[in-house]
Amino acid sequence: MAAPMSNVDEIRNRVILGEFGVKNVHTTDYPGNYPGYDDTWNFQKFKKNFRIDIVQMDENTMEFDMVGIDASIANAFRRILLAEIPTMAVEKVFIYNNTSIIQDEILAHRLGLIPIKADPRLFEYRNAGDEEGTEIDTIQLQLKVKCTMNPRAPKDSADPRELYLNHMVYSKDMKWVPIGNQADVFAEASIGPVYGDILLAQLRPGQELDIVMHCVKGIGKDHAKFSPVATASYRLLPEITLLQPIEGEKAERLKRCFTPGVIEVENKDGKQVAKVANSRQDTCSREVLRHDDLKNLVKLGRVRDHFIFSVESTGILPPDVLVSESMNVLLAKCQRFINELDSTDME
Repeated sequence: MAAPMSNVDEIRNRVILGEFGVKNVHTTDYPGNYPGYDDTWNFQKFKKNFRIDIVQMDENTMEFDMVGIDASIANAFRRILLAEIPTMAVEKVFIYNNTSIIQDEILAHRLGLIPIKADPRLFEYRNAGDEEGTEIDTIQLQLKVKCTMNPRAPKDSADPRELYLNHMVYSKDMKWVPIGNQADVFAEASIGPVYGDILLAQLRPGQELDIVMHCVKGIGKDHAKFSPVATASYRLLPEITLLQPIEGEKAERLKRCFTPGVIEVENKDGKQVAKVANSRQDTCSREVLRHDDLKNLVKLGRVRDHFIFSVESTGILPPDVLVSESMNVLLAKCQRFINELDSTDME
C-alpha cells in the first residue's frame, strides 16, 4: 500500500525510532519511486545541498558534519580512513640479541604496532621481494638497550627504579638510523615513534636488546598496524520532537530519560515546561519509550543525510589531513572505474 503523501517526506528524510523497531532505514529516494518527486541525479542540486562543517578539531581528534550525501558514500569514507590510507610501520625486525623474558615473536609484534611519525606521502611502496630496501621506501630504526646495576643506588633500596639502569625499555629508545641521503632530505623531520612512553619490555642486569627494524609503507587492509586512525565512525544526527507541551513532574522525568543537556526544563508563565535544548548529544537510548505516559508525547528520529563523523588519529598524520587523503583515495577509485568503463567501450 502506497504511503500517504503527508508521510512521504518523513519516509524519505528521517529514520524513525519506535518502541519495537526502527523504521525507514533504507534509502528510497531513487528515480521513479515517488510520484511527483524528481530524484534523478543533479550535480547542481547536490552541490547546493552538500556541505562539511567542522565542529571540533585538535592535534589528534576531529568531529565534523557531512550533510547531503547517502549512507553508502559516508561509509566509503569511513572504510577508507580505516583501511586504505597508507602509513609507515615496522615490517621487518632483525633481532641480533634478545636476552629478555619476552619471546622474539611477541617483541616483534609489539614493535610492529608502534605508530611511526613519518609522512608516508614522501615514501614509495617497497617492491615485492626486495629484502634490503632503499632510502625512498624504507625507514631504519634501531633498539639497543642493556640493563645494568646502578652503582649509586641506596644500599637499603628495593625499588627497581633506583637499583637498575635502563630496566624499562620504552618506544623512545627506538632511534632513527638514516639510509642513504635521508639525513639531508628529512633533516627537519623528527622521524621515530609518535609516542615515546609506550613500554616495550622490562630488563634486569645482564639482559639486553639489540634490534634493527625496517619500516615500510602499507595500508590497513593488509595489516591493522598500518591503519592511521585509532577510530573512525559516524552516526546520524538525532532529532527529537515534542508533540505537545510537557509540564511539571513529567517534564523532569522526561529530562532524566535523555543524555544530560538534551532536554532542559524552563519556567514559562509559572510552569516548568520541557524543551529540546541540544538533540545532537542524544545517544538514542529510547529510554523515554519505557514510560507509558511519555512515549506518545515524543517523537524520536534521525536525519537520514546528516552524518556526524568522529576521527581519532594515531598521531602519524593530523585528522584533517587524513580526511583529505580519504577523499583523494575515493576520487582515485572513481577515476579508475571510469577508465575501466572507457577501455571496455573501446574493446
